[in-house]
Amino acid sequence: QVQLVESGGGLVQAGGSLRLSCAASGSSFSRNHMGWHRQAPGNQRELVAFITGSGSTSYVDSVKGRFTISRDNAKNMVFLQMNSLKPEDTAVYYCATRQSIFTGWQNWGQGTQVTVSS
Repeated sequence: QVQLVESGGGLVQAGGSLRLSCAASGSSFSRNHMGWHRQAPGNQRELVAFITGSGSTSYVDSVKGRFTISRDNAKNMVFLQMNSLKPEDTAVYYCATRQSIFTGWQNWGQGTQVTVSS
């Protein structure tokens, strides 16, 4: 069973930056996809970015060019660098794992709050 713990959220002004971290326990980390999701009040949870075990990345259109996902397989960590933050980025951010694009996201962390003020 993989356990995930997010950190790095906070309050930031529009245009600012934050770096989220997700620490994973358990085996098979390096082979799994890792994804960052977010959920704003009243909205469904959405996938923001994911990274494969080999380092390929994908982003939702609204964050392309502003967010960067990365991973450190030696430390079982995944990161989300968020630049040029906007108020609409305000949400609880979660990390999760999946084995491939054909399997669902699972092993959700507890989330970290990101609040962007205008």
